[in-house]
Amino acid sequence: MRYVVAMIFAVAIAAVFTLYVGSPVASWAVDKMAFDNPDQVGDMHSLIFMGTNFLGLLIGWGLGWAIGGPLSTGPRPQ
Repeated sequence: MRYVVAMIFAVAIAAVFTLYVGSPVASWAVDKMAFDNPDQVGDMHSLIFMGTNFLGLLIGWGLGWAIGGPLSTGPRPQ
């Protein structure tokens, strides 16, 4: 059960990060940098966007893992 809760939270938080956090953070970071080529701008924006989404996935997994712990039905060590 703990894994299921962790996966649900990971997907939900990653979706929120994709919709609301990823693009503004990537745009802000790219605006602070200097580039020689427009392709570099797109590549860096994509890299930061995907990194932000991955961070959201990890945060969601950790949150779900913590919440799903008490919901585990397996034997508990004494």
